[in-house]
Amino acid sequence: MAKPVTEEQLKMLDEMIVRAKKAAEIIATYDQERVDRLCRAVAWEISNLQTWKPLAKEAVEETQLGEFNSKVNKRNKIRLILRDVLRQKSVGIIESDPNKGITKYAKPVGLVGILVPTTNPCLTPAGQAIFAIKARDVIICSPHPRAKNVTNKCVEIMRNALVKEGAPADIIQCIQNPSIELSKELMKRVNLVIATGGKAMVRSAYSSGTPCYGSGAGNSTMIIDETANTQEAAHNTMISKTSDYGSGCSCDGNLVIHESVYDDMVRDLTKEGGYLVTHEQAEALKNVMWDETGHRLPKTVAISPQKLARAAGFEIPEDRKFIMVDGDAEGGIGKEHFFSSEKLTTLLALFKYKGEFQNAVEAMKAIYEVGGKGHSCGIYSFNDDHINRLALAAPVSRMMVRQPQNKANAGANTNGMPATSSMGCGTWGGNIVSENICLKHYMNTTWLSRPINMDMPSMECLFGEFYKPEMDR
Repeated sequence: MAKPVTEEQLKMLDEMIVRAKKAAEIIATYDQERVDRLCRAVAWEISNLQTWKPLAKEAVEETQLGEFNSKVNKRNKIRLILRDVLRQKSVGIIESDPNKGITKYAKPVGLVGILVPTTNPCLTPAGQAIFAIKARDVIICSPHPRAKNVTNKCVEIMRNALVKEGAPADIIQCIQNPSIELSKELMKRVNLVIATGGKAMVRSAYSSGTPCYGSGAGNSTMIIDETANTQEAAHNTMISKTSDYGSGCSCDGNLVIHESVYDDMVRDLTKEGGYLVTHEQAEALKNVMWDETGHRLPKTVAISPQKLARAAGFEIPEDRKFIMVDGDAEGGIGKEHFFSSEKLTTLLALFKYKGEFQNAVEAMKAIYEVGGKGHSCGIYSFNDDHINRLALAAPVSRMMVRQPQNKANAGANTNGMPATSSMGCGTWGGNIVSENICLKHYMNTTWLSRPINMDMPSMECLFGEFYKPEMDR
């Protein structure tokens, strides 16, 4: 049972909000050049390797989740976010359309509450601080209790960068001793909530009464059709599946593979470090990963494949990078077949489809009925008809073509997706937007309208064959 918030905690929170509002008054006066410089300063201070590497190490040690090198590489997302925001305007006029007589002016949203997930205790506050500074907002981070020390350390580093530039440190703040109930109190007091994390956290954010952008659960599913380059697909799958020991909601969870390339794909996955388990080993994995109702057990989240195997009572070679399960042999797809649900660890489920591409589409739909609607899917194919048909049918907000899902859908230097660490999943996933949460979501916008020449088609043009002049007299 959650402990109630004490009077002392409420006083501390109220004091933080007072300081945040004072900082908000100051940053709201900054021009575009000033905020861009602050974005650069903060981004460099937190993401240079001498700073970031120790933070990555501490994040793994404190949370006992994920993998050091993967967390080091996550600094690249900070660079991508900085790239994106520097290419956009956020002060004054940000867009003008003379044909419509519309001019748009950017305004800060104010105080933003940031709920930080335990899987990204450094990247989330860093990325969202850059967005907030660019939009001239102020933020208060509520870290996961399991990662409070490293998240507070990240925030302190960014605060110091602000002070060096003569800006208020309180543009960025962090709760030192967080709790679920204290996070709820924070959400009630801010102007906007950005909730990145589990379903319960996002649901709580939406029920706070404060405008909120949330993320949904993932169950990333990739289709490998008969035209796929299985070596490329296997290599990209390894990259996506092993990132931070599979802790991300974008890490590949399921492959739906055409029968004609199934054996080649398994062979190439094995070359990339996959280990295909036996039926007995799969049963043992299921018993340690989920309870009998299908609730995922936390002790197997974001751990190495060797630790995962040992938890299930067997050993795999040290050179193996991820575990593969034959999903068809373990019952197939459905809520009662847990391997078709989100896994958040170094485990991958393989499913075979036969015949027409529509069978792959139906398998994909069935998987998302288990979980993960709204998040992401992908395809390895050179058949544009297949690509288009999947895009039309998939109940997801983002779809990657021949790319490692985990490295691509939140923005990469090889695609045009907006860089982010928080992904909206639309109404499928219980979210308000089906976009990558980025700069525009941190700003209010004033639309200025000037008169233009009359723009109204004739009745015949508007109503077409339905228009009956005699009925409109």
